[in-house]
Amino acid sequence: MRWTKAFLPLAGLAGVAAHDLLQRRHTLLRNFPVVGHARFAIERIGPELRQYVVAGNDEERPFTRDQRRWIYASAKGENNYFGFGTDNDVESTDGYPIIKHRTFSAVTPPSHPRAGEEIRLPCAKVMGAARGRARAFRPESVVNVSAMSFGSLSGNAVRAINEGCAMTGALHNTGEGGLSPHHRHGGDLMFQIGTAYFGCRDLDGAFDLERLKDLVASAPVRALEIKLSQGAKPGLGGVLPAAKVSAEIAEIRGVRAGEDCISPSRHAEFSDVDSLLDWVELLAAETGLPVGIKSAVGDLEVWRDLAAAMADGERGVDFITVDGGEGGTGAAPLTFSDSVALPFRVGFPRVYGIFAEAGLTDDIVFVGSGKLGLADNAIVALALGCDLLGVAREAMLSIGCIQAQKCHTDTCPVGVATQNAWLARGLDPALKSVRLAGYIRTLRRDLLKVAESCGVLHPGLIDVDDVEILAGNQEGRPLREVVRYRPGWGMPSAAQQAELTALMTAEAPTGGTAPESRTAQG
Repeated sequence: MRWTKAFLPLAGLAGVAAHDLLQRRHTLLRNFPVVGHARFAIERIGPELRQYVVAGNDEERPFTRDQRRWIYASAKGENNYFGFGTDNDVESTDGYPIIKHRTFSAVTPPSHPRAGEEIRLPCAKVMGAARGRARAFRPESVVNVSAMSFGSLSGNAVRAINEGCAMTGALHNTGEGGLSPHHRHGGDLMFQIGTAYFGCRDLDGAFDLERLKDLVASAPVRALEIKLSQGAKPGLGGVLPAAKVSAEIAEIRGVRAGEDCISPSRHAEFSDVDSLLDWVELLAAETGLPVGIKSAVGDLEVWRDLAAAMADGERGVDFITVDGGEGGTGAAPLTFSDSVALPFRVGFPRVYGIFAEAGLTDDIVFVGSGKLGLADNAIVALALGCDLLGVAREAMLSIGCIQAQKCHTDTCPVGVATQNAWLARGLDPALKSVRLAGYIRTLRRDLLKVAESCGVLHPGLIDVDDVEILAGNQEGRPLREVVRYRPGWGMPSAAQQAELTALMTAEAPTGGTAPESRTAQG
């Protein structure tokens, strides 16, 4: 039927029989084979055509043209403002978040458009302090770069990200592919430990504690993240084909060059919550580092078991990274990308609520990831109780990604998600690191501006009562009601709020008002 419709103009007769049209099509393709191949060429460049020619500003997914334009402009230090009002379909979109500003407050932000770009927005909590970790620390930036491995990203892309993180005080998560030389350009690291224990294993794949300790001692690793699952492919292992296992990748990951590199679907060092916590405490004791976990959200029983096991205070994770099912830079089967794991705004509140009921949220740093590198999504995440944000695809966009969606093919046209040296050489780390830094600074600035409009000094102090969720243009429900939070949930403790306010009072710029006239009131 597709071919019938396509060739009706060629037939010249709208009512000609379908079999006659197909016969004409075969004749045409036999005489002009280039026409037949054109279909496949157009199909291959379809994403680019839709992004840059056909699609409207808000139609593309996962990131719309407006969202990409904001990231690109922010990264380049260009004008990222939008005129003539929103073109989002606010009137008929269910679930649209609205942030409620305050008319009068004690916070007086400066008005200059670049004001606040140098503010790093520290975390409201000290990671590892609750459990007395020897190397506990307060992350300098609420915005950090989420897990993306060398191997999935090119060496130049990883280096650009690391140098950009060094410029902004952001943490750079290594991803599960090991700690490469490209990660060693000044940025502080969060070392991720996946099921294959890349970078801290022997050649047969068994975890090697001594190798982990040597690695941590050799690089600016600030925390360890045990990956249980990720939004792109929860509960699924992976294979790096032998052809892609170069000598460099083999050395970094601790595998044999030229052999398939297998990531199992489950960990070998633990098999339940109890053994997980034993392993967490072992890693923390041996390295002194805060240790946390990363997971997408599916069945909630594991979270209830974890909260119950931590209730006595003897063992516990220092941070929890919740990855939304809509996130993920990793290649995955379509069903996993589309339908496995809860989206962030559903999954995170369920996990947070379990630990809030157990009275444990003040002792845990909550990290959110999954399309949170846009200010509106980030504000909702912070209101829900996130202390830190992890951005991945947004970071890729800032260093040149064009959303070609070819990450799994090794043919990324801009050298971000490829191991092809010819493609990767087009990505200049010296330039792109500055672009990443510009994006991070601008996102933090926008978060700070929104916080100030809500009458607080830090976006981590925005409450669920400051956000409303629309049901078209008929009604809005408070975010607290939507996620069923009790009073106080989603906020740091009173002591943590006071510490954060003191930090921001010393660091953040303040503005002012026009001089008072003699008729000013109050």
